[in-house]
Amino acid sequence: MRTSDYIEQSIANLWKKKLRTFLTTFGVVIGIGALVSMFSFGQGIQKNVTERFRELGLFNYINVFSGSEQGSTEQPEPNKITLLDDELIEQITQMEGVESAFPEIRFPAMIRFKDQEDFTLIQALPATVYQSDLIKLCAGTVYDSDEPNSLIISDALLRSLKIEDPHVAIGQQIEVATLIIDIGLFNPAAIASVLQGQTMPFARQSYTFTIVGVIERGEFGGPTPLRSDVYIPIGASEKMKKLSLTSIWDFFQPTGHKQGYSMVGVRVSSIKYIDPVKKQLEELGLKTFAFIDELQELKKVFLLMDMFLFAIGMIAITVASLGIINTMVMSILERYREIGIMKAVGASDRDVKKIFLFESATIGFLGGVFGLALGWAVSVLINSVVNCFLGGRGVPYIDYFSFPWWLCLGAIAFSILVSLAAGVYPALRAARVDPVVALRHD
Repeated sequence: MRTSDYIEQSIANLWKKKLRTFLTTFGVVIGIGALVSMFSFGQGIQKNVTERFRELGLFNYINVFSGSEQGSTEQPEPNKITLLDDELIEQITQMEGVESAFPEIRFPAMIRFKDQEDFTLIQALPATVYQSDLIKLCAGTVYDSDEPNSLIISDALLRSLKIEDPHVAIGQQIEVATLIIDIGLFNPAAIASVLQGQTMPFARQSYTFTIVGVIERGEFGGPTPLRSDVYIPIGASEKMKKLSLTSIWDFFQPTGHKQGYSMVGVRVSSIKYIDPVKKQLEELGLKTFAFIDELQELKKVFLLMDMFLFAIGMIAITVASLGIINTMVMSILERYREIGIMKAVGASDRDVKKIFLFESATIGFLGGVFGLALGWAVSVLINSVVNCFLGGRGVPYIDYFSFPWWLCLGAIAFSILVSLAAGVYPALRAARVDPVVALRHD
């Protein structure tokens, strides 16, 4: 018999028992639909996280620290510490593949805009950082020089200042108040008050900036250089009187220890330069961190999540497989005499096996196709409901499910394989039918 004959006969046999075939196939549809929905959700989460990290440029950044780490109980010898200063930054920018290198300059400040005040950490960044596709502006533009008193603010901070439309802030003046040591408190009476915690030895120094741009606040933190809500040029920062204290650790630096930047951010032009640049930096006695190093750990987490979802989906598939076995066994009992006639006129055991395996495969194929459609429909419905619910709370639209081509083809192939496995026992049982006994069967 030709393959087309097996397919034609299997469809005809299944069509004779429409209701039973429908119920058995529907069980496979439910199992494959559940499996596809769960896998597509896992793939959607992976896709959203990975693509968002790529958009933010996280995989192209290296954080560079000095040889001594904050919080370490063992302090290295001062002459063995590579200082993160302007000279080193210039040396880093000359390395192959490095687009830019900039210091970590952040300091606390109180900002005042239209009678609203808020505390934040201001970050000083060179204008060259904004030449990449790292940022997304809601309004305005970026500053193109490191000297003017231009300022970029995040939309999140504007909302906390009761400003919903970012375009309203462009061109407006904003006051930045930094902390400085209050010399007037250095007298016996004032020092006693400070030691008792009644006053603080700080005063404010106010500066006026012009808002030139509003930036979208990223959902993710990490090694991206944009780690604050307010950004100003480095040149403007150098002219300000301020306490550059972003951590309590700054109070515990060793006496006589030369001060440098706490961190330097390095952006490379391509991921392929990450390892070579890291190697050169570590040879200088520096410590590095690249987010791409954590990608493998992230993939392991995604793999565990996929395995968990697969295990849940397999419960439905197992139930559907039992339904296929039951259908095929019942079909053998009902067609016992028919099987005997086929073997009497020359059909071999192999032919009988193929007929039942093709019937199982047909159920699996139909279950895989319609299960894929069901999984897609359920995913679209859930995605719409979730986005509708979160959209009312200001969360942007996100596609939480993803259907790569390999998942679609794999679902159908997996359904056929599972159905074939379920049909092996009934096929072997049908092949063992004795034609003499079958012909006598009433």
